[in-house]
Amino acid sequence: MFKVGIVGGTGYTGVELLRILSQHPEVTIQSITSRKEAGMAVSVLFPSLRGRTSLAFSDPIDAGLEKCDLVFFATPNGIAMQQARALLDAGVRVIDLAADFRIKDVAVWEKWYGMQHACPELVAEAVYGLPEMNRDRIKNARLIANPGCYPTAVQLGFLPLIEAGIVDLDHLIADAKSGVSGAGRNAELHTLFAEASDNFKAYGVPGHRHLPEISQGLSHMAGKSVGLTFVPHLTPMIRGIHATLYAPLTKDTDLQTLYEKRYADEPFVDVLPVGSHPDTRSVRGSNLCRMAVHRPQGGSTAVILSVTDNLVKGAAGQAVQNMNLMFGLPENLAINHAPLFP
Repeated sequence: MFKVGIVGGTGYTGVELLRILSQHPEVTIQSITSRKEAGMAVSVLFPSLRGRTSLAFSDPIDAGLEKCDLVFFATPNGIAMQQARALLDAGVRVIDLAADFRIKDVAVWEKWYGMQHACPELVAEAVYGLPEMNRDRIKNARLIANPGCYPTAVQLGFLPLIEAGIVDLDHLIADAKSGVSGAGRNAELHTLFAEASDNFKAYGVPGHRHLPEISQGLSHMAGKSVGLTFVPHLTPMIRGIHATLYAPLTKDTDLQTLYEKRYADEPFVDVLPVGSHPDTRSVRGSNLCRMAVHRPQGGSTAVILSVTDNLVKGAAGQAVQNMNLMFGLPENLAINHAPLFP
């Protein structure tokens, strides 16, 4: 058994992490922090966890995080970078579910996130936690930058095409949709029921914070810069990411075989049969990314449909997948549950 701590456990990602870790046979949750809710039993704030944990929220100062083997940061951007150095110096491994360590160019990060980075010296060390790309590096990492929800679905969808070198890298398009839980648990006008229900809209078209993260990942795959148009949308559902990806083909290739071979040994990527259309409900509550490959009318454009649960494979589940790799555990331990239906 090893000990973990969670910093920032009152949001949707934090409670999803608690739900998964409370069922993990090799983990003891040492502490979960919240300044506002310090002293409150976790099961009072989240009745769904009644009988699963006896922990109460603690103030970060009193949490004893330095005694943990690993600490998860399920916090807003800008928090993990303030505390990661002290934990690493104490021998604690860190997984940040926010964006503090995802973008390697610190100046680019500061531009998109509007703040000065507190520990730029750690950015180069941080390993980007997409196991399908970086599995071997994740195993030996001290610091993991857990990918964002949109970037996970988009990068996994484009990966086989780019690795094979069969697409025009200057004209990639990602048309992606997210459920409202992706906006977090704070009360905001655009996520109120009367605003989000029975509605559908694009946002962040001039530029979204996940754009540089996705572009960085795709460029790393390609070995050179790529041209990406990324348009996110808000949908009237709670969970889910649906990414429709467009890539002009430069070579005639059996796309179905390409994808099936690339992901044959990946426990959390499911390539559906020819002609399929994955829906977000088919992955709800699971750590799966399901995708389908199309070439409409046999033309020159590949269309990839990629769906995930933004709170699981797009956040907490992927973080536990990374943790399992870091500690030499079976990669699917505690995250191999079937999706919820309906």
